[in-house]
Amino acid sequence: MTSYLRQKFQSLTVSEDAKHGDLDSQNREEIERTRILTAKALVLQQDPSAKDVDDLMIRRFLRARDLDVDKASAMFLKYLKWRRESIPNGFISPSEITNELAQNKLFVQGHDKAGRPIMLVFAARHKPASTTVEEIKRFVIYILEKICSRMPNGHEKFTTIADLHGWGYANSDIRGYLAALTILQDCYPERLGKLLIINAPYIFMTAWKMVYPFIDKNTKRRVAILPNSTYISLPKTLRNLSCIFFQIVFVEDKKLRPTLLQDIDEDQLPDSVGGPLKLVPIQDC
Repeated sequence: MTSYLRQKFQSLTVSEDAKHGDLDSQNREEIERTRILTAKALVLQQDPSAKDVDDLMIRRFLRARDLDVDKASAMFLKYLKWRRESIPNGFISPSEITNELAQNKLFVQGHDKAGRPIMLVFAARHKPASTTVEEIKRFVIYILEKICSRMPNGHEKFTTIADLHGWGYANSDIRGYLAALTILQDCYPERLGKLLIINAPYIFMTAWKMVYPFIDKNTKRRVAILPNSTYISLPKTLRNLSCIFFQIVFVEDKKLRPTLLQDIDEDQLPDSVGGPLKLVPIQDC
């Protein structure tokens, strides 16, 4: 696992340097502005319902497809169709996800140093036998709609702390994980800025290895999967380059607090990780 993570980080570093050599921030913004207009025009030709979509949403789909207008437009049209079919009322009601909410496994509290809202997941509270894949899908949509609606002005991403303390095979749900992954990367691209995995038992890597191949290839190119030691040693500029990649960090137990404090001020830490903030259930936020 260590050599695998090292290879991923090295490949990330190379691509990161290449990107900065070829495309500075000002040029990138200009290119994005032009392609947003082009993509929006293409989408509107085929789906007039997109007339009220803001430019930031179009930009997220463009970034998810490396600014390829045709691919981003096709992805966005697919998203619009999916939304009409999956969220016909425009929202998911708590009454549609009662089993998921009863597990009391997902909370929102605080903001990281970049101003992004923090979501905290207790993976050991997930009980696959008490729910269905369809309800999990509705729950994922409910979560993402909630967290996105809480975004402060000027922000598009959120940070997640996934606490795997007590996680075991009874909590493993490959079908559920894949359903959540598909919705996140296909319908809410460029929303997850950082995933901090804490208290991960060794057996979790079995589930991780089964899920990883299903991550979209475009997403894989933009993901930095980092061990704790590598993440802490990163310059702040690299840790914050979320417009280019997002990070999945496996946090060592003995370095939990200092690692979290790299990204989260102490007064914004949830109480479950030693901070002062009481966790707020997702349905109450």
